Amino acid sequence: MTFLEAAKLTNDEAREYMEKLRWPNGPVCPHCESSNHTRLNGSKHRPGTIQCNECREQYTVTVNTVMESSHLPLAKWVLGFHLMCSSKKGISALQLQRELGIGSYRTAWFMEHRIRWAMKVQFGQEKLKGVVEVDETYIGGKPRYKGVTKRGRGSEKKTPVVALVERDGEVRARPVESVDSKTLKAEIRKQVDPSATIMTDELSSYSGIGTEFKGGHHVVKHSEGEYVRKSKGLKVHNNTDESFFALIKRGHYGVYHQMSKRHLHRYADEFSFRWNARSVSDGERREKAIRQAGGKRLMYLTPA
Repeated sequence: MTFLEAAKLTNDEAREYMEKLRWPNGPVCPHCESSNHTRLNGSKHRPGTIQCNECREQYTVTVNTVMESSHLPLAKWVLGFHLMCSSKKGISALQLQRELGIGSYRTAWFMEHRIRWAMKVQFGQEKLKGVVEVDETYIGGKPRYKGVTKRGRGSEKKTPVVALVERDGEVRARPVESVDSKTLKAEIRKQVDPSATIMTDELSSYSGIGTEFKGGHHVVKHSEGEYVRKSKGLKVHNNTDESFFALIKRGHYGVYHQMSKRHLHRYADEFSFRWNARSVSDGERREKAIRQAGGKRLMYLTPA
């Protein structure tokens, strides 16, 4: 389904579309996981209401998903998912508000964060294999010294983000508290298969990690003007990681303008999801995100 086709969906059609994605073999109760159900079509019931014949609870396709308790029409949710999944550098909440005709900025902002939660890569996925590039960058904040441009580790109030990219494969990215040896090596051990080959820049925090991986540890020395070299038939570089970080920073400076430390992990999930699904169409990417929306809730915390 293209964007133009999705834009023509009525709310009933959008509900049927989501039900087919979430329940390809028919409705499943989110309370007891029973498939024994009855559709309640009377005028006293909300459209799409289903009653479980086992636990007697009622539910709809949005229950136990990021869309639960939302007052937005399902047709707008489908379009929201599409715009978030098809915009390579992201889409701002203000633009989403205008595109979908949403009444308030806060609603559009919350909708985006709920969709990012659906995009999140779940724990238990297969570890990265083959050649895995590891790098870190800094996002947010302002330079430490006024009037002096200081990049990377020379900036304060910036949050470090580490990304591990399998060449021709997936990326795993998330904010970390620091880029010390303990933190970075723990991330590598958690995300990378022992059979892999690790490639990093010359940051000393990575020193010694090669002994834990069959392919060893290869270092590219940016400080000496080196960006790619050959070693034992391998191209040693971090260019794939740099390409991923370039997308995040274009989204940061050109679209979102500000990514707070509090929500930075959700932006990392968003860009990681699109990167990992870069080989499929926008429609397939949208459907993947909607399927991942189940079993997740995100509540809005109103400031005291």
